[in-house]
Amino acid sequence: MEIEFLGTGAGSPSKFRNVSSLVLKLLDENNSVWMFDCGEGTQHQILRTNIRPRKVDKVFITHLHGDHLFGLPGFLSSRSFQSGEENRALTVYGPKGVADFVKASLKASQTKLSYPLHFVELTKEGLVFEDNKFKVTCRFLDHKIQCFGYRIEEKDHQGELLIAKLRQEQVPEGPLYGQLKAGKQVTLPDGRVLDGKDYLGAPQPGRTIAILGDTRQTPSILDLAKNADVLVHECTFGKKDARLARNYYHSTCIQAAKVAQKAQVKKLLLNHISARYIGPSLHQLEKDARAVFDNCRIVKDFDTYEIPFKKGDSND
Repeated sequence: MEIEFLGTGAGSPSKFRNVSSLVLKLLDENNSVWMFDCGEGTQHQILRTNIRPRKVDKVFITHLHGDHLFGLPGFLSSRSFQSGEENRALTVYGPKGVADFVKASLKASQTKLSYPLHFVELTKEGLVFEDNKFKVTCRFLDHKIQCFGYRIEEKDHQGELLIAKLRQEQVPEGPLYGQLKAGKQVTLPDGRVLDGKDYLGAPQPGRTIAILGDTRQTPSILDLAKNADVLVHECTFGKKDARLARNYYHSTCIQAAKVAQKAQVKKLLLNHISARYIGPSLHQLEKDARAVFDNCRIVKDFDTYEIPFKKGDSND
């Protein structure tokens, strides 16, 4: 499980940062990639990575401002041109209106997609998606227009098969091990009946990621971020520009750091950086945030962060 940032700037593209987009790579977990926001130029950013667009089967849009949305029609269109791969369906999740925007863009440009495209428009807080491995929920944030934050919870992994215990009890290796790992009961040639549940270690706790759209500070952020392994929080302004942040419905580095501290997250990744912060002022932004919550960093385009299992936590 890995996050890769495709665009980390705010408002409009700059020389150093493209507008908002990131992907959550779940290749080991379910052989797919989930995209969060798709600002203008996202497909160009992808060309500089090893991301295969056909692996992207879910796109979560936080809100309908252009710097989070304008790249979506182009990305969907280009995804059709990947030959030699399966026509994997794609689902777009986002606020009401996202379907109209995409459909109008594709219709006006007479674009025909080679794969099924589905939309799930969100009108309330709560469950967005769930399968046997992941659960995604959303909460309203406080922005100029309707905006969501997403919480991605990985379900616990089954415990490892206790090979040493099986060998100690002289259980013959082979297909029986696979059945025991699946939690089944098996009967040995000598008549012993074993329950697979007795030969599994403790479950491996799943990981949790919170990914926010643009927002002022609001109580729902804490619900999204509580005990998360990673919190991706917008950091449009520095602490000296708190008034600007409020006026434009954004957050400061200090506010983001305080959320991470209060929610007891493990890692804070700050993005959506105003183009006014470069060089020394950008370093100061990160320094101010770390004075409140040390385990954080300001990310830049193409930064990646691997999310470790809890038993293997690191501070990076």
